[in-house]
Amino acid sequence: MNRRTFCRYLVVTGASAVTRIAFPADEQIFQLRYIVGSSMYGKLPLSEILPEIRKSGSRHIDIWPEHHANQREQIQAMGHERFADMLKQHQVELGMITRYDLGSFGLQDEMRLLQKFGGSVIISGSGGPKNLKGQALKIAVRTFVEKMKPHVEVAERTGITIGIENHANSLMDLPDAIKWFGEFSPSRFLGIALAPYHLPQEPGLIADLIEHLDHRLVHFYAWQHGLGCHKKLPKEQELMQLPGWGDLDFVPILAALKKINYARWTEVFMHPVPRGIPIMPTAGEVTGQINQARNYLEKCCQRI
Repeated sequence: MNRRTFCRYLVVTGASAVTRIAFPADEQIFQLRYIVGSSMYGKLPLSEILPEIRKSGSRHIDIWPEHHANQREQIQAMGHERFADMLKQHQVELGMITRYDLGSFGLQDEMRLLQKFGGSVIISGSGGPKNLKGQALKIAVRTFVEKMKPHVEVAERTGITIGIENHANSLMDLPDAIKWFGEFSPSRFLGIALAPYHLPQEPGLIADLIEHLDHRLVHFYAWQHGLGCHKKLPKEQELMQLPGWGDLDFVPILAALKKINYARWTEVFMHPVPRGIPIMPTAGEVTGQINQARNYLEKCCQRI
């Protein structure tokens, strides 16, 4: 059975788990490792979200808090033991926690919680100052990295990697800031969570950043700008943030990931308007959109 026949088999049968099959060396393709963000499901209960994770091509979940979601608050309300039981029931693992609300200097307790559950990545933003350029930006990035050192020490002790997203209107807004951050980072436990949405929609530029970051790229959002995520749009326009819906060509981007042997998580991602609602009306429909985007990304991988 060749790869194309095998993939058609998956589509027809709806198989979610298969016996490992060895493909000929000339058919080996770059493969992404997926994680699912709870915010894609808005504020739906974990009891509805967790059964969808394996259906979404992953066994790991990225937990988000208010205001994009509220699964972190759900965990606190139900208790850690109950959450652990739910994970086990659905054969899902907690891989990441996203905590922009805590800021990059407020993650230490959350890292210890993540360690307790066997997770490995925590995501936050850099905050300000913003609108800097040139030498002033370089100095600010270096200063930020210096201030992160006590938190990196906790990251190293707990085995948790801190990912700083290149969020708009923040210190890490510009490509130069991202590059300098990668150069200044003192540890493999501190890196960039790269969101193409917040960058110029130029595949070559994004690919160059990926290659420049190399092992300092610790998370990748499969997320494009499309028509944005701040104004209410018809659903077919809002979904243009997802891979395969908008115009961004992911082939050069994935080729760059392959070049650096990227083996960390990829998260199919978008923001709905308003925040806190699922990207689609039901959990099953959310999963369907994630899988449609994954199918596009897998086709891109085949072209590398």
